Amino acid sequence: MTSLSRRAFTGMGATAALTLATAGLAAPATAAPIADGPAAQDPPAPLDPAALRAAIGDLSHPEATASQLLVERRGSRWYGTAGAADPASGRPVRADDRFRAGSVTKAFVATVVLRLWAEGRVDLDAPITHCLPGLALPSRFHRVTVAHLLQHTSGLPDHRGLPDLGTPEAVLRHRFDHWTPRALVATVTRDRLKFPPGSAQEYRGVNYVFLALLIEELTGRPYGEVIASRILRPLGLTGTRIPGGDPRLRGPSVHGFLRMTDGGLRDVTVYDQSAAWGEGELVSTADDLFRFQEALFSGALLPERALRKMVTLPTVPMLNGTPARYGMGLQAATVNGMTFWGKTGETYGYRTRVFATLDLSTRFVLSYTPTALNPGEDMINRVADVLTA
Repeated sequence: MTSLSRRAFTGMGATAALTLATAGLAAPATAAPIADGPAAQDPPAPLDPAALRAAIGDLSHPEATASQLLVERRGSRWYGTAGAADPASGRPVRADDRFRAGSVTKAFVATVVLRLWAEGRVDLDAPITHCLPGLALPSRFHRVTVAHLLQHTSGLPDHRGLPDLGTPEAVLRHRFDHWTPRALVATVTRDRLKFPPGSAQEYRGVNYVFLALLIEELTGRPYGEVIASRILRPLGLTGTRIPGGDPRLRGPSVHGFLRMTDGGLRDVTVYDQSAAWGEGELVSTADDLFRFQEALFSGALLPERALRKMVTLPTVPMLNGTPARYGMGLQAATVNGMTFWGKTGETYGYRTRVFATLDLSTRFVLSYTPTALNPGEDMINRVADVLTA
């Protein structure tokens, strides 16, 4: 297993039809967690509630209006919060409050794609140009396969034509911009590939725009509906949804805010997430993400051969020369000798971290609402230090 620093908990971006035969959980056969070396074998220390409470209780580093952490270690569970779900009313955060989970969406998309692969409905080595003939992609995209997209080794070009969201004021101006998936794809089809597919890794959200389109091509249904039928309804994840064109969270929720350059605080809870279609739209709760995490790593959602692909790092380096960090839909982080797998999620006003050891001996969901565009990683670093001490 590649050893990575705690910084691996950080995110790196925000930015012929077949019918499903089943919607339930019958297909996967394995029911045993995957072991993961010494971190899975050594008994972890008991939870330290006081240290965990302190880790999420500092809402100044980074500045945030709320935080919540759900942790389980060897059957011992702890849940804590700080701040308020709605500062105007002072209502405390609850584990069933909805929030924007950002790129955690990718774990759900990858789960569905690998489920379809396990059922023989898609070849991971197939060129995306063959899988999505209706997009009329440039011929150079013929070298990009489904596996390259899942692993972020596609080499897709940089976006052209997206608005500059470098200030909180710009974010507010563009918060109701609406994008179609085809328009998002068009922003990366004008230039040459950045590197030969499969030769390097670069985290890119647009890879999962293509994968969500693939789900729709294979099933003839919106990808959010397929996620609902394959994952949400069977697991009873009633607080989780793909919002589509709906900019509101709906139901009890945690508000997100941005600090303006003049010092004012603006509520950004209502936001059109279509610019993150297929890769960063998910709305969820701490409780739901905890249940999804358990189902995924216990084998309830995927057969072992598919889950192995999620937690296998490619042998190529990141584009900056550091070791690869991403499997298919999940990322790895090793802190103090303990290896976690999971996913980060980031969108304006929200940060989410969902990680576990592969044997589920230690797992957590962290969600908080930082007010800066680039808030840093102080909170997740504090939590990681406590859990791996």
